[in-house]
Amino acid sequence: MLAKGTVFKYGDNVDTDVIIPARYLNIADPKELASHAMEDIDATFVQRVRPGDIVVASRNFGCGSSREHAPLVLRESGVACVIAASFARIFYRNAINIGLAILECPEAAEAIQAGDTVSIDFDTGVITDETRGETYQAAAFPPFIQEIITNGGLLPALKKREA
Repeated sequence: MLAKGTVFKYGDNVDTDVIIPARYLNIADPKELASHAMEDIDATFVQRVRPGDIVVASRNFGCGSSREHAPLVLRESGVACVIAASFARIFYRNAINIGLAILECPEAAEAIQAGDTVSIDFDTGVITDETRGETYQAAAFPPFIQEIITNGGLLPALKKREA
């Protein structure tokens, strides 16, 4: 599995209420819901994000409520991966369950800047900042997590296994 995209950079403690404000949680359509992703922290995010782009953040990304909507809107916006120094535990699990790739790598989270082009090899965990010519090592996904992400989440992966 590979990803390559432009970086959107955020700081510490980006909570789920910022990723998708609670006032939109009654929207059932994932694409429509994603049209409000990050709007309280980055009003132009949805206009600028492209499929394959990467979100990089500092510590405790996804803190706050346990809503699955937060990783869902990032995935539906086209974000290929979130790299952070650390994640809130419930966000981490929700991201894997809905098929959003996430990597913990404090060195990459600190060094990579907004607008950089980053590529990720999920098989090896190597993160390459192509703009700066630097590489960072994150833990590679084990095969079962790669299967979940490749299939778009836990439920689609389980359904595919049953077929």
